[in-house]
Amino acid sequence: MASPFPKSPDTHNPTAVELEKTPTSLPAQPSTLAGANRLELGQVLSQLGVPQKQLRMRTAQVWSWIYAHGTKSFEAMSDLNKDLRTTLTKAHSLERPKIVEELVSKDGTRKWLLRLQPMANEPQGPEIETVYIPEADRGTLCISSQVGCTLNCTFCHTGTQRLVRNLTSAEIVAQIMLARDRLGDWPEATSPDDERHLPSGDRKITNIVLMGMGEPFYNYDNVKTAMEIVSDGTGLSTSKRRITLSTSGVVPKIIPWGADTGTNLAISLHAVTDELRNELVPINRKYPIKDLLQACRDYPGLSNARRITFEYVMLDGINDSLSDARELVRLLRGIPAKINLIPFNPWPGSVHSCSSWPKIEKFAEIVNKAGYASPVRTPRGRDIFAACGQLKSSSQKRSASQRLAHQVP
Repeated sequence: MASPFPKSPDTHNPTAVELEKTPTSLPAQPSTLAGANRLELGQVLSQLGVPQKQLRMRTAQVWSWIYAHGTKSFEAMSDLNKDLRTTLTKAHSLERPKIVEELVSKDGTRKWLLRLQPMANEPQGPEIETVYIPEADRGTLCISSQVGCTLNCTFCHTGTQRLVRNLTSAEIVAQIMLARDRLGDWPEATSPDDERHLPSGDRKITNIVLMGMGEPFYNYDNVKTAMEIVSDGTGLSTSKRRITLSTSGVVPKIIPWGADTGTNLAISLHAVTDELRNELVPINRKYPIKDLLQACRDYPGLSNARRITFEYVMLDGINDSLSDARELVRLLRGIPAKINLIPFNPWPGSVHSCSSWPKIEKFAEIVNKAGYASPVRTPRGRDIFAACGQLKSSSQKRSASQRLAHQVP
């Protein structure tokens, strides 16, 4: 039977060597220390003449100012001597990525189009997107790990954008820092001008999900370093239990990630047969469902208290039959799991449409009766193209006057 949608091109899965060649050199201008890890901070301070016997203490002080207080100025670091503060100010900055555009949805979802500092071989910094999704009791920040994507999943708007390069660990962390700036989520920060829909608790960002632009496992080392910074209890202090990495199925990286980081895992599944998943998620041609699910069964620390989330986008007439639901239950048998059913979010040029609500309800009923939690993810931020699968720097194509209307001073 012919495929119900155009065949996607063979996905090129970058090798480790190719990814190492992806531009991640030093920026072309004085580098920001926002997002730097402890080793990098120590090296900077050593190069600036801090004596070896003071290095550990000074590194801890700068670290605390950057990540516990969210300071944007070296001059504010009152426990550093004036000469060191002046030297730091001349050589470095605490600059975040530039906000090119900030959009706020009617449901409170916020999307930032961010321009990064240019690398030495870039005429200008590339752009990425970061999304904040508030709820009454928590706030989830969806961050990107690459500029663009190489996976070509047929239902994902982001996948239509070419891969430009990996993000550095600092660029990954800086997305969180900028979001905390905008939301007033630092200890001494004032409330933001627009507080619509923000959580009622002290922390506005309680959860971090690596579900933005890119495949995190194709940028493994930088993502790992970034999550070490994010989960450090003396800094950004986000519990590993509140960090989730979503992968399309880079099987060789799944078990090492669990052993290295201890974060939650989400699998972008979307189909119950290799034939269909080969079309929807072309990486399946390299890592088929059987291998993927075995890696999930072997994920370190997996238990009923620490389940894997399986993401399943509902595509009308493609993967939403009752037999698909029963096969999904069979495939996941024995894996402590939660199944997120995601109504498809349309975008211009997409070949799919969303399953009807009655179909989604019947699908969910079968999954629920099998003992799996299967919440239907409420689409958020559709009016600003911030919903699941819609992340793409498409604003680059709009006129300058349209973009200027949404720019942040």
